[in-house]
Amino acid sequence: MIKLVALDMDDTLLNKQAVISPRNAEVIRRAMAQGVTVTIATGRMFRSARPFAEGLGLDVPLITYNGALIRGALSGETLLDRPIAADIAGEVLALFREKGWYIQTYVDDVLYVAEMNDKVRYYEQLAKVSATVLGDVFYTRLQTPSKMLAMAEPDQVTIMKQTLQARFGDLLYLAVSKPTYLEMVNPAVNKGTALAFLSERLGISREEIMAVGDSFNDLDMIKYAGWGVAMGNAPDQVKQQAQAVVSANDNDGVAEAFEQFVFDH
Repeated sequence: MIKLVALDMDDTLLNKQAVISPRNAEVIRRAMAQGVTVTIATGRMFRSARPFAEGLGLDVPLITYNGALIRGALSGETLLDRPIAADIAGEVLALFREKGWYIQTYVDDVLYVAEMNDKVRYYEQLAKVSATVLGDVFYTRLQTPSKMLAMAEPDQVTIMKQTLQARFGDLLYLAVSKPTYLEMVNPAVNKGTALAFLSERLGISREEIMAVGDSFNDLDMIKYAGWGVAMGNAPDQVKQQAQAVVSANDNDGVAEAFEQFVFDH
């Protein structure tokens, strides 16, 4: 019996218009009415995920920044906070400045950038947040980010990832959440370890958990959960690690997962 469901947001719970469909919302509310705990597990900022949780009536801790920050949706209570070490963050920023690569950081749930550009404007619109522009001090100020995000074309993202792996090894956890996104967090952080932390706190075993996602940063929670589900729009490498595959995010795959694996099981 499934008692806890963890849902990725982008390209999973949200459709291509970045909204929750009426069908997805209805099945989530139905599950909660039956006593199932439903939470969000996202790479997004807490302040970006919270409005969606409030819209669904989720009074639970949310897994944000790929698991670096777990905070109550309504209470705002921080249960887990694992940022990147300041010295590592500083070296990453210096590398990106040297290479001329784009990067943004998240500190205390605030988005920081060096300058305003099209990537920042795109992200602001997607996440419904405003960036704080710091200028050159962005690269030199001491900071312990919850997450760092690089954005580039897919080929460039591959080069960035290889460069970071060679330079930092296991001092950073790297995940490609979209073809154009490379996310960096504390090496102890991923959605799987965050889900383990939350389920233990809630007294729920991993066999009683369903996790639903579409991308490489979802793999850890898909593999941790007793029932891991991949979206129809997920890459084959993600689908192969899941125990089930449902329809794509634009076809209410999340609702399908609840209907097939949560209700009456």
